[in-house]
Amino acid sequence: MRTLKPNNRLSQDQLIKNCKKKLPKAQAELYNRYSSVLFSVCLKYAPNYAEAEDILQDAFMTIFDKVSQYKNKGSFEGWLKRVVINTALQRYRKPGVFNLVNEENIKEVEIEIEEESIPLDFLLNIIQELPDRYRMVFNLYVMDGHSHKEISTLLTISQGTSKSNLARARGILKEKIEMSQFNPRSKSHIQ
Repeated sequence: MRTLKPNNRLSQDQLIKNCKKKLPKAQAELYNRYSSVLFSVCLKYAPNYAEAEDILQDAFMTIFDKVSQYKNKGSFEGWLKRVVINTALQRYRKPGVFNLVNEENIKEVEIEIEEESIPLDFLLNIIQELPDRYRMVFNLYVMDGHSHKEISTLLTISQGTSKSNLARARGILKEKIEMSQFNPRSKSHIQ
């Protein structure tokens, strides 16, 4: 049996090897090492904290089951994040979640935000409040940098639906920001 390093922390390579062997101590260390980073990804895609916890749990079950598919190409953390995102997306790939739309009716909505004036937790909360279809597309496009073509493949929707859902998500977010106490032009702004 291999002895752990003095700080009781395996190298990433050894941790991956031990997880591929399905060793419980290695799986626990993997969870402890990456759960907070991966939970923040879950929060982006979930409508609330409890569902984010469920996504994280499901993602780790998939990670432990499929870690042997990681071929040491690219970032291991990046691979873990892709598993988490795919796990989150699977929860929302049910019929009727994504509406089909006419691409000609899509209007781009720009949101100008003074980042210093709006707390991150407020932004996260209003993103989580978006309907599933809008939240998924918004996060994939804005937060994770996917193209509409990639999103259409990931969510099995048309590129027009992706564009429409993004425009609608931006519109909802813009309205909530404008109506918030953090907008100096808002009627509800506290002086």
